[in-house]
Amino acid sequence: MPLDPFRIYDYLERSRRRVLDATRPLTPEQWAHRFPIGPGTLQATLTHLVVAEWYYVQRINRADVPPYEEWELRDETPLAGDALDAAWTKQAEATRAALAGVRDWDETFDYRVTDDEGRRMIVTTSAADLATQLALHEAHHRAQALNIMRHLGVTVVGDDIDYNAMMMPRREAT
Repeated sequence: MPLDPFRIYDYLERSRRRVLDATRPLTPEQWAHRFPIGPGTLQATLTHLVVAEWYYVQRINRADVPPYEEWELRDETPLAGDALDAAWTKQAEATRAALAGVRDWDETFDYRVTDDEGRRMIVTTSAADLATQLALHEAHHRAQALNIMRHLGVTVVGDDIDYNAMMMPRREAT
């Protein structure tokens, strides 16, 4: 049985909600405190995730992606608190709509990018690959965010946000 992108996205939203809820009491200084982890600050890490998800959704939709300088959200202008929460709410709606619009998860298509060295590249992918990247990318950076949060003295309610703990029903054995 193939992976279910909708169920995986349900998990991402539920675990993300726990992380975002745990950040509510943070001060602006805590949001911007630098650590030698991932993008360096909690706000940079969580902003990077919403920016990247926007990008992956544009690719799933096969939309033309404007030059980075024209993007509404960018890594260089990190968000925190309510602004970050609002960005995630908006992005989650767009992501769900994109996933619902996929008709053939395995159909490959190409898009063009310019890599970090300025080379023009053609990327061949599918909606399934992009949905997988979206999920794994979030898990990777969420771990960095949780590490930063621990250093700030913040714990996530329910603490265990692994897929099995959140998405697989449990009941007492008799």
